[in-house]
Amino acid sequence: MHDSCQHVLIVEDEAEIRRFVRLTLSAQGYVVHEADTLQRGLIEAGTRRPDLVVLDLGLPDGDGKELIHDLRQWSAMPVIVLSARSAEADKIAALDAGADDYLVKPFGAGELMARVRAQLRRCAQQAAGGAPQMVFGDICVDLVRRSVERHGESLHLTPIEYKLLTHLISQPDRVITHQQLLKAIWGPGHAEDTHYVRVHMANLRKKVEKNPSMPRHLITEAGIGYRLVL
Repeated sequence: MHDSCQHVLIVEDEAEIRRFVRLTLSAQGYVVHEADTLQRGLIEAGTRRPDLVVLDLGLPDGDGKELIHDLRQWSAMPVIVLSARSAEADKIAALDAGADDYLVKPFGAGELMARVRAQLRRCAQQAAGGAPQMVFGDICVDLVRRSVERHGESLHLTPIEYKLLTHLISQPDRVITHQQLLKAIWGPGHAEDTHYVRVHMANLRKKVEKNPSMPRHLITEAGIGYRLVL
């Protein structure tokens, strides 16, 4: 259970899944609102201003990505996509549209709640104004001094490795696609150069992970991108 009353909007046309998600969230103390179409979802999001949206992509009156696109015009509220589509291209399209995470049906209550908590935690951290220092494992990143340390010992990162790390750490628990990283770090002209990201991520892991071949913090989302887990 959590202290404050947080609101979650479910946009899902399958009644059984909607009920499952509602019961799972309600049991943890969340206030749940529901919509079964794209248009109703947009209205509910605008009037309820929920803390988080759980969104199905295949809605009867349109694609859930349209809702994400509309939402991103006025809100950064986290969106977790639910979908029967498991293809990488579908996941990438939803994440590039502005979704924060992706769950493929069928999924369990435990996994859903872990993703919900992670997204709300990330939002709370960003609302706090972004700490000048971020810590994960035994690594401390000082965003003011632009330094990275392990147990007080300085780690030497190249400028690109540092940019990569700070971009991921600014959005912990969020899946960030190769395209998003390439655009943020190398600029819009490098959309196809995903090998850049892989090479620099491998080097970064060697410096910050205890076991680079089994990373605990810089996690690969196969074929899609990366996620930093604190």
